[in-house]
Amino acid sequence: MNKNTKAYTMLILATLFWAGNFTIGKFAYTENVPPYSLAFFRWILVWIILLPFTFKEIPKIKTEVKNNLSLFFILGFTSVGIFSAFTYNALNYTQVINASLFNTAIPVSIILVCFLLKIEKTNIFQISGLIVSVLGILAIITRLDLNILLTLNFNKGDIYMIIAIISWGIYSAFLKKKTFDISLLSLVHVVCAFGLIILLPAFLFELVQGKTTEINSNLIFILLYIAIFPSIGSYYCWAGAVSIIGANRAGIFLSLIPLFSTIFAMIFFNEKFLFFHFIGSVLIILGLFLSNKKVTNA
Repeated sequence: MNKNTKAYTMLILATLFWAGNFTIGKFAYTENVPPYSLAFFRWILVWIILLPFTFKEIPKIKTEVKNNLSLFFILGFTSVGIFSAFTYNALNYTQVINASLFNTAIPVSIILVCFLLKIEKTNIFQISGLIVSVLGILAIITRLDLNILLTLNFNKGDIYMIIAIISWGIYSAFLKKKTFDISLLSLVHVVCAFGLIILLPAFLFELVQGKTTEINSNLIFILLYIAIFPSIGSYYCWAGAVSIIGANRAGIFLSLIPLFSTIFAMIFFNEKFLFFHFIGSVLIILGLFLSNKKVTNA
């Protein structure tokens, strides 16, 4: 297998694993697994799995955490705490197709946050792409029904998902601001730990409310999948592919996530890909295309 073929195989696997996260999240809902408990157990497992690989870096990790305590809190809060938990919560109310299409707009949310926080300069193409993608999101949450927009009668799950992608935009923007003196795995491990601190009260709140789930083979399958494949496997495949063919070429494959998610949703949950999904996805992808265009000097 040559390098390019290996890279493309890894990218397809990464997007399949990420797409599967939406499907498994919906499956967890049908199994009555509380969303915040699901996120908490997922990242507990990830933290345990990563421990043998980051143990040797503990002295460096301690120094890094001490010097960047508030930053790690923000990273853990926005990624593990909000994005992960709100995504699973969104799937309790909205379709897998909706959630995955919103997820496609993450690059545009990063541009928005970087613009608002003045982390990076934005050009006319990025602003245009942002506007077009927002129109795509509006097409999905309103289902192209003006009455829904005028009455603000939005699906609760769609709103959770929009908050989730904005939260990931904040996470990515703050991540850009700092170069850490620890390995990528150690960075993920630390962010995971801070995220678990954020998730713990939500998990305990669900327990107090009596929202528990039976430990059975389905729950074990759900937890093993979300802890290993979208949490570790996807990032490993993605990083490996980017190192071979570069971020720009690899980025094109992210469009496969909503495609795979839609196929899974239609097969396993009998969801329908409707006209408003089509219009919304076209606008979001057009917005992504515009935001990636380079300004050329005449």
